[in-house]
Order: sequence, then C-alpha cells, then structure tokens
Amino acid sequence: MIELRGLTKRYGSFTAVDGVNLTVPAGEIFGFLGPNGAGKTTTLRMIAGILQPSAGTVTIGGIDLAKDPMKAKAKLGFIPDRPFIYEKLTGSEFLRFVAGLYGMEGEQIEGRSAELLGLFDLEEWADQLVESYSHGMRQKLIIASAFVHRPEVIVVDEPMVGLDPKAARILKDLFREFVKRGNTIMMSTHTLEVAESLCDRIAIIQSGKIRVLGTLAELRQSYKGDTKLEEIFLALTGERASRTAKDVLDA
Repeated sequence: MIELRGLTKRYGSFTAVDGVNLTVPAGEIFGFLGPNGAGKTTTLRMIAGILQPSAGTVTIGGIDLAKDPMKAKAKLGFIPDRPFIYEKLTGSEFLRFVAGLYGMEGEQIEGRSAELLGLFDLEEWADQLVESYSHGMRQKLIIASAFVHRPEVIVVDEPMVGLDPKAARILKDLFREFVKRGNTIMMSTHTLEVAESLCDRIAIIQSGKIRVLGTLAELRQSYKGDTKLEEIFLALTGERASRTAKDVLDA
C-alpha cells in the first residue's frame, strides 16, 4: 500500500505539491487526475523515489521511503509517461538489467522475462536492439520492466500512451489481475474513460492540493447524480475553454 503524509514539493517560491495526505490500500486501483501542472507527475515521482520531497513522508508497503529507500523501492514498480530506455540493449538485455537492480539473475529472470515479453507480443523482438523499437513497443517494454521483479505496488503515469488497442486491453487485464492478488496500483491519466472503467477510487488534484477524493459513485452523488467524470472534472477544475470550437471556426 501507499501512504502519503504532508507530502510537499517546492521549487523556490513555487509549491508544486502542497501537503498531500493520501492512503491507497492493497487491492485497489487508484486514479490520480488533474489538469496540466496540477502536481500529478511530481507526486508520482516522489512516490517512486525519483524526486526528494521538500517535506512530508512516503511509505510503501509499510516502509518509509526516506529511512530505507532500497527496501521501499524493492516493493515498487514505476511506469513513466515517456519510455526512456538504453537503446543499445536488446529487449531481453534491458529486462535482465532491470532485474539485476533488484538482485534477480539466472533462470529466475530468464523465465520471467520470457513471460512478460510474450504477454505484450515482443517475443520476436527480444533480441533486437531497443533503438529499432517503435514508441508503442518501448512503452510495452517499460511496462514489462516494472513487473519483472514482482513488486507489490505499481505507480504509473499515463499508462495507455502509445499503446495500440490490443496492448491497452492486455494492460487493463494485467492491472485488474494484479490488484486481485492483493497488490496496489496508483495511476495518473488524462484519459478519463480509462479512470472510469478501471479505478476503484479517484482523487482530483489542482494547484498541488487534492480537491476531491472518492469512488466514482461518491463523486457523482456530490455532483447531481449520473454525471460523467469528464463533467465533474471540468466543473471542479474550471478547465472549460474560454472559447468553444464553434467560436473559433465561426470567427
């Protein structure tokens, strides 16, 4: 599970994340939504240990990230929104490299890598250099690498970016099966339909603060019944365009 207490990130006088308190229990897919610049990615990077908080704590599976970063990170897999990979490695070599960071090697990782590459239809590309991969293939390889060490928690930023419909469906099924086994997923997405179909609970963050948190049913109840998540999001964040498409085309 993930626990955030007073999580804050400042850049000079600007506060990107402002005292976030949040608990995501085991067995849950948690959606983290917000407009551009709201603090979503900064929060996820602090959870993953890529950014150091200015204040507050991150706990992963009961382990304080600041006090024992190696043990906390061993419980976590991170899927970024942009798949940066060492291009002079093959797909198999990249998974071996990532697994090695967690102390996995030999037959243990060979079998695991083959399973994950097969899941995302990358078997035929396993021995090809990553520089020859398309964007979608790189994204699938990054996803596979996040699961290679059998983590308890997955943190994912824009999971469907670059994926074709088949791969997106496979990933959704993988997420559902992962949490069914008592694990945890925290995901940020701009695709609200994905959040509606996948997430058990949703938080909307704006200007570094969580504005609302609950199940989709609870959010709808707060906003006059059977309302789409898109309408709730726009009403809460004030993200409606100042001019409509019709205004622009008619001008």
